[in-house]
Amino acid sequence: MSAVRIVPLEQRHREGWERLYAGYAAFYKVEQTPEMRATVWGWIHDPAHEVKALVAEDAEGRAIGLAHYRPYARPLRAGYGGFLDDLFVDPAARGTRVADALIARLSEIGREKGWNVIRWITADNNYRGRGVYDRVATRTMWITYDIAL
Repeated sequence: MSAVRIVPLEQRHREGWERLYAGYAAFYKVEQTPEMRATVWGWIHDPAHEVKALVAEDAEGRAIGLAHYRPYARPLRAGYGGFLDDLFVDPAARGTRVADALIARLSEIGREKGWNVIRWITADNNYRGRGVYDRVATRTMWITYDIAL
């Protein structure tokens, strides 16, 4: 998809970002309110907050994909990595390598920042996403755990 541009999230993307992020939450069956999206929107636009975002735009400038990311310390490596928290592509744009482009741009940002890895997790049953991830990254042996608080 040669007409796709990957750019930092801007105010003009608000409506498209809301639609995409709501779709992401629905995919993972997470109840997400407009207030929750407003909080994340605020984080992204706060220069002091760690969460940043990229948007994939089509030829008309519409948001068709999003990626939220942040740095994280890696004490064992005495360095930093980047964590890809959320990645979502509009269902109508899937299969056009939009996710690849978002991940590639994030990798460029990571290299610019001196990170030594980009890491993310996904659901075991996210077969379509995992197809992309298996193509562009290396699956690790790590298993994650949560303690609900």
